[in-house]
Amino acid sequence: MKQIKFMIIGIFIGAALGFWVGVNTGKERPIFSNPFTEVKIKETIKTTGDKFIEKSGEVMEKSGQKLEESGQAMQKKSKEVAPDSRPSE
Repeated sequence: MKQIKFMIIGIFIGAALGFWVGVNTGKERPIFSNPFTEVKIKETIKTTGDKFIEKSGEVMEKSGQKLEESGQAMQKKSKEVAPDSRPSE
């Protein structure tokens, strides 16, 4: 009887902790924070803005690298076509 009692109590505690951690994970919060607190709009806007700025910086960096690579390729190609394009005097 004691074993069944402890098993039921263990299952109940495990389910409660699993719910707590699962809700926080789903809401992208720290694992042991209170799952029933409401997220303030200010915090949501701030995190979304930070993510947007970070992603846009990464995109700008990648596009700059691609632009530099294409510019170098164009330079090489123009040197192959006309090694010295200055008119002779």
